[in-house]
Amino acid sequence: MSLYFECKSGISGDMSVAALLDLGASKENLEKALNSMNLNDEFKYVISKKPINAVMATDFDVILRHDEHGHQHHEHHNHEENAHHHHDHIHRNLDDVYAIIEKAEVTEGAKALAKKIFMIVAEAEAKVHGKDLSEVHFHEVGAIDSIVDIVSFSVLFDDLKTEKVYFSTLTEGQGFVECQHGTLPVPVPAVCEIAAKYKLPLKFTDNAGEMITPTGAAIAAALYDGSKLPEEFVIEKTGYGAGKRPYNNPVLRVMKIKEKGE
Repeated sequence: MSLYFECKSGISGDMSVAALLDLGASKENLEKALNSMNLNDEFKYVISKKPINAVMATDFDVILRHDEHGHQHHEHHNHEENAHHHHDHIHRNLDDVYAIIEKAEVTEGAKALAKKIFMIVAEAEAKVHGKDLSEVHFHEVGAIDSIVDIVSFSVLFDDLKTEKVYFSTLTEGQGFVECQHGTLPVPVPAVCEIAAKYKLPLKFTDNAGEMITPTGAAIAAALYDGSKLPEEFVIEKTGYGAGKRPYNNPVLRVMKIKEKGE
C-alpha cells in the first residue's frame, strides 16, 4: 500500500496527523500512545470534523493545560507557537525528547520514525542558531505541541503499514512571521535548511504567511525519497487534514493508492 501526500496547501504537523486519522489510522492506538507518555498534565487534544471549502476534513488540535481557554494549535516556527510559547516553562533538549519516546508504548517502527523527525528538526535549528545539538532546547524545536504532533504522526503512519510514500511539490507562502526571536522571512530558516539538505521540491504562492512548518518539512524529509508518483494508480481512500491558517483552502490531502500491478 502506498500513500500520496498532496501538499498543494502546504504541510504542518497537525495537518499530517489529521490527514492520517481521516484516512482511517487507529484512534485507539493514538490514544494509548499519547497516554503512555505521561504528559497528560501538560496537554489535551481534540479530534473533530470541520468544513474546508465545503469539504469535511479532520482537525487535530493540541491544547496546553496552561491554556485551558483553548488557543488553537498553530504549530508554526516554534520558537514558533505564537499562541503558546509563552506558556511553555519546561525546556527539553533532544535527549529529553528521546527519553519520552523510549518510554512510550509504541512500536519500534514508530519510535524510529519519531526520533528521525525530531533529529531533522533539531539539526536544522542547531545550524540556524549556531549551536550544538546538545544546546538546542525544545522551545526551539517546538514545545509540547510538536512532541504530540510528531509522536502522533509516527504512530499513525506505522499503523497504516505503508510500503511506499510519494510527495507532491511542497507549496509555501511568502512574507514574514513573528516569533520569539523576532520577525522571520517565509520560508522560515529551519524550513530552508531542511528543504536544502533533503532536496525537497518547493513552490511559492501569493499566500501571505507560512504554509510549511519545520515539523511539516521534517515529516516530508523523513519520508521523501525522490520517487515520482506513478502515471497510473487507483485511489483506495482519501484523507483530509485541516489546517488552521487563514489562507484559502488550508488542507493536506493524503491518498491511499494502489499502483498498477499490485
